[in-house]
Amino acid sequence: MFINLLFAAEKISQTTTQTVLAGGTNYFVWTVIASCIGLAIAAALCGIAQSNAVAKSVEGIARQPEATSQIQTAMILGLAFIESLVIYVLLIALILLFVNPFAKYFIQ
Repeated sequence: MFINLLFAAEKISQTTTQTVLAGGTNYFVWTVIASCIGLAIAAALCGIAQSNAVAKSVEGIARQPEATSQIQTAMILGLAFIESLVIYVLLIALILLFVNPFAKYFIQ
């Protein structure tokens, strides 16, 4: 899927704009690559953090069953904060893909 995105971005950038960086590297292709890699890293690390949070909360519930509601509340709140980090990265990726605020600095 990542390779298909690369080829699609390269084809779109070739047909819509003929502006290329001095080194011959297409700015829009690198924007797609950076967005995909950033989102993949954020999602992977978020998944690891969420699995650790759930595992620790289940261990805490197993040790103290009477504190289940407090542990679950803290876990849900923590999971929401962890997931919000991926949403922030997604928003930055979408801004880079569709708005390109740095294009005027890199395209000659």
